[in-house]
Amino acid sequence: MVKATIVQAVNMALDLELGRDRNVVVMGEDVGVNGGVFRATDGLQKKHGKERVIDTPLSEEAIIGTAVGMAVNGMRPVAEIQFSGFVYSGFDQLFSHAARIRNRSRGRFSVPLVVRTPAGAGIRALELHCEQGEAFFAHAVGLKMVIPSTPYDAKGLLLAAIRDPDPVIFYEPMRLYRAIKEDIPEDDYTVPIGKARIAQQGDDLTVISWGALSKFTLDAIQNNKVNAEVIDLRSIYPWDSEAVLNSVKKTGRAVIVHEAPRTSGFGAEIAATIAERAMLELEAPVVRVTGYDTAVPFARTEMEYVPSEKRIMDGVNKVLKF
Repeated sequence: MVKATIVQAVNMALDLELGRDRNVVVMGEDVGVNGGVFRATDGLQKKHGKERVIDTPLSEEAIIGTAVGMAVNGMRPVAEIQFSGFVYSGFDQLFSHAARIRNRSRGRFSVPLVVRTPAGAGIRALELHCEQGEAFFAHAVGLKMVIPSTPYDAKGLLLAAIRDPDPVIFYEPMRLYRAIKEDIPEDDYTVPIGKARIAQQGDDLTVISWGALSKFTLDAIQNNKVNAEVIDLRSIYPWDSEAVLNSVKKTGRAVIVHEAPRTSGFGAEIAATIAERAMLELEAPVVRVTGYDTAVPFARTEMEYVPSEKRIMDGVNKVLKF
């Protein structure tokens, strides 16, 4: 076991896969010599060589498009996009090609591609640097969407994503990159994509979150001594509806917390599923605590956008007092 942060866990996973599978390559802007903008790939080029850890031109379209072609031809590229808002330049390659090739070829070809990108607000970066757009990717049939919130999950989910036969968008919560440490195995293990984590058992209500807000939601619940079952979704698509529904049927109440804008955020899909499949067990309406329907604001007001402990507890108390 080794005590590691999320960024260290990501590095460990990439190092392991580069050593295990010759078809794995890491590519992106500054991932080689400089070790990535957050140093998640630090030391990998020196250890595995320039042909395996590739510094690319500054073009997200070229990075993703090239990675799709490599994946179709049998390689397993891990493409780093420096910030999640920059992925938008590669939507066409992801939506029109990576997500559809298995269906288009009737199963003859697959795209074992991972697009890693730091995501979320809370570090007071510039425009398009702090996006939380998981719902975009959840709506593209053929893509998988993963968001770890702990070092253990970051390593295990990234290993699972690299080995997956289909394209995976892998959000890494910037706000947590170095905020927490935990003991994780140094050797090989995977965390299954599509399986949620029960972060805390409870009976009074179910609170569902993901990414950086999984930690801060759990902190809010524990600071206020609420007997809540807290679920870290881990994967947005496929998502663990069974874990959510089982918990809601037990507690009778649900609060969904996410950082992305409220309208058409993935919380709406969860709320609709609860309404369709657990309506008779509900003792209160489902409440969503979310970001606002605006762009992520600049540094001075950025944290007004992200759900705070007060906003989370307001949602919790609204459900408990109904």
